[in-house]
Amino acid sequence: MTSLTFDRHCEEIVTQTERLTAHVRGADMTAPVRSCPGWNLGQLLRHVGGDHRWAEEIVRTRATAPIPDDQVNDLSAYTSEDESFLIPWLLEGAERLGAALRTAGPDAHAWNPSEDGCAPVAFWARRMTYETVVHRADAAQAAGAEFALESDLAVEAVEEWLEYSTFPEAFEPRPDLPDLLAPDRTLHFDATDAGAWLVDLTGERPAWRRGADHATATARGPVKDLLLYFYRRPAPTIETQGDPALLDLWRTRAGFWLEAPGE
Repeated sequence: MTSLTFDRHCEEIVTQTERLTAHVRGADMTAPVRSCPGWNLGQLLRHVGGDHRWAEEIVRTRATAPIPDDQVNDLSAYTSEDESFLIPWLLEGAERLGAALRTAGPDAHAWNPSEDGCAPVAFWARRMTYETVVHRADAAQAAGAEFALESDLAVEAVEEWLEYSTFPEAFEPRPDLPDLLAPDRTLHFDATDAGAWLVDLTGERPAWRRGADHATATARGPVKDLLLYFYRRPAPTIETQGDPALLDLWRTRAGFWLEAPGE
């Protein structure tokens, strides 16, 4: 379910990157990023710029299979970065990705890591929007800046996460984790400024819908912070009730796709 337009996503990739760079101007590039253990601020920015360039190549070449992503996650060589290089490099990468997406158009097909394999590149427009948003929050925290986010973006980012929570990888049995699905298991996520969602874990696979009902566990707070809570970022305004272990298990399972160490 995508509520924003393809063009809006293309614009937001650039806008969110511009806002990210505003957070970090004059900041210490060696400052640790608490929400991305093992990375400093310069490495985080390298990751974001690498992500943009990786996605741009996939879209521009209409890749039909994965392409190497070393530029995204192999950050060991970037422990001492120069802001004067990184900021223009980040902005250039975002512009290039936005241009490649617009040239392709939303219905062109390319590889993506979802269960659909090759699918419309609209996937990348949305995914890179929220990749940039969440890492902007990381950068703001590391630089001591305030993170704000428009409600419509936060709502769609929450629903993107909820979509991924229904993929088989998010609920099929695993030897290293308790089972997620069981009778009488439902989750209520209440965005106090943007509505609510119910996640049903009682069937053969998770299902979600907008709205509220009695639930085994609840997380409540502003939608921006609910998004950060899903991604296991600091979200001190979020209040939880009911079964906290179930909430944590669901977040772990729903976040199966966050494989890179800083994600």
